Amino acid sequence: MTFTSIPTKQKGVVVEKTGGPEVLEYKTDLSVPIPGEGQILVKNHLASINYIDTYYRTGLYSSPKPEILGQEGIGTIVSLGPGQNPYNFAVGERVIWLHRGSYCEYSAVSAEKAVKVPDGVSEEDALAAFLSGLTSLTLMKEAYPVQRGNWVLIHAAAGGAGFLMTQILKNIGAKVIGTAGGPEKVNLVKDLGVDFVIDYKGEEGKDWVKKAKQITDGEGVDVVYDSVGQDTWEGSLEAVKRKGTVVWFGYASGPVPPFSIQRLAEKNVKIARAQLFGYIVTREEFDYYTSELFRLLKTGQLKTKIHKTYALKDVAQAHMDIESRRTTGKLLLKP
Repeated sequence: MTFTSIPTKQKGVVVEKTGGPEVLEYKTDLSVPIPGEGQILVKNHLASINYIDTYYRTGLYSSPKPEILGQEGIGTIVSLGPGQNPYNFAVGERVIWLHRGSYCEYSAVSAEKAVKVPDGVSEEDALAAFLSGLTSLTLMKEAYPVQRGNWVLIHAAAGGAGFLMTQILKNIGAKVIGTAGGPEKVNLVKDLGVDFVIDYKGEEGKDWVKKAKQITDGEGVDVVYDSVGQDTWEGSLEAVKRKGTVVWFGYASGPVPPFSIQRLAEKNVKIARAQLFGYIVTREEFDYYTSELFRLLKTGQLKTKIHKTYALKDVAQAHMDIESRRTTGKLLLKP
């Protein structure tokens, strides 16, 4: 079953080679994909920009070119692919999805990684929380299962993932130290109820490791969640306690360089390089975490923050903004 008004051409943004934001090419004559078996065709109402998109654009993460970037979108099903329909999707339903290729008007996506948006959750809130919120939940339940009373250090606490992760950590009852850059971001993180905020652009930020140790009576934190990478990795290993865990889940400042595993023996430290998609391989895993995320949104336990919604043609500016590390919350695209 399909909508009869599906066009053959669409607007979208294509990357044909790796590079800076200038390689993001806005086009108006891209072909609308035809969904294959196991897929649905979605007319996107909104897409989002995640820092991982810049990794694929620059080549830090390899991917075939040309490609349409974007990891998630929300919109209306306009066509179902051939074959079985195990998730009982129907044309006209509102869905949110994880796949590749959301910087466009229409996306053919895997039905296995799409889910109906429940009533009572706005499209903006759902998308602002989706990938980042699922990442936060999986990291805190599986990469290191946070318990009430644990000391947690989270870098970039005012960012897209950090803003959500900080709220969930406080809901759990963890004691949270957040790092943020500048007075505006520091105040935003304070408003989330964290126990301590370190302004890495301020005087105390020059030795944030020492500050984290002072806060924890010299012991260090139980776990560090680090999405910054190159600029913070050594400090993260220093700030964690004996038998603690460091979880890297992003490289905003560049990748963590190779280092001797013997270094971990000094404090019996565990490390994890985690990513969302390894935790939601099965449909059961995906349904579990999406249900939990929607529950948090519907009950008001999780609030979202949208930095700005950009027109599709302005996606290069959006990439420049997110890479500047001056943004707070989520960046959305309007196809």
